[in-house]
Amino acid sequence: MFNTDYFIPSTTKNNSNPLTMNLTQIKSSEEQMAQLMAYPKDTPLTMINILKFKAKTKNGNETGRAAYARYFKNVQPLVALSKAKLIWKGAVASTVVGDSKGEPDLIYLVEYPSVNHFLKLISNPDYQIIAKDRTIALEYGGLIACKTL
Repeated sequence: MFNTDYFIPSTTKNNSNPLTMNLTQIKSSEEQMAQLMAYPKDTPLTMINILKFKAKTKNGNETGRAAYARYFKNVQPLVALSKAKLIWKGAVASTVVGDSKGEPDLIYLVEYPSVNHFLKLISNPDYQIIAKDRTIALEYGGLIACKTL
């Protein structure tokens, strides 16, 4: 149904504490994708994006923020094709409760009509090319699937 090449397990050591997020992960594991595939098919899905940018990309020619801005701009036509909509975007001002070490830079929410709309987006060959900028930009790229209550 979709190309899983983009969703490779993180090369970082898996954190054994289930209450702690792996703050170096930028790609989904096979287990995480299996959980997403079990999401109710005709139910809207909101993705919470929690992002921490690299100071510099691997080649050192640009900031992670600049590489992500390019990804964000280039992915917009594909997001529109998937009938998704950006519902909120904001820069992190401060951590009020919790550890502020490694605090993310940006959080945004994107609503999809269904999980299939999201899966169609990420399996699009054009997305696979565009997503390379996301990968080089991020120190951490959390993506949390949420169901409206």
